[in-house]
Amino acid sequence: MRSRVCPTPWYALRMTTQIAVRLPDDMVEQLDQLVEAGHASRSEAVRRAIELYLYRLACERDARRYEELPLTDAELSLADDPRAWAATPAW
Repeated sequence: MRSRVCPTPWYALRMTTQIAVRLPDDMVEQLDQLVEAGHASRSEAVRRAIELYLYRLACERDARRYEELPLTDAELSLADDPRAWAATPAW
């Protein structure tokens, strides 16, 4: 098997894969409206929508985990006492 070496190292940092997706006409119209409203392209709007969807799935997964393993009383006490967070750096 021959090893593939990327001729331009910067490309590896920004690699993408092109996929084809079939969308209903009404969804394409909504997508085009997003582009007109400020997204750079259809591709960028679809990429952002997928990012948000994946983030939502991750949040739902985390919520299920917290249901399965609730916070301890010690962890909950940190949330109830503002002084417990005094050393936390501001965002």
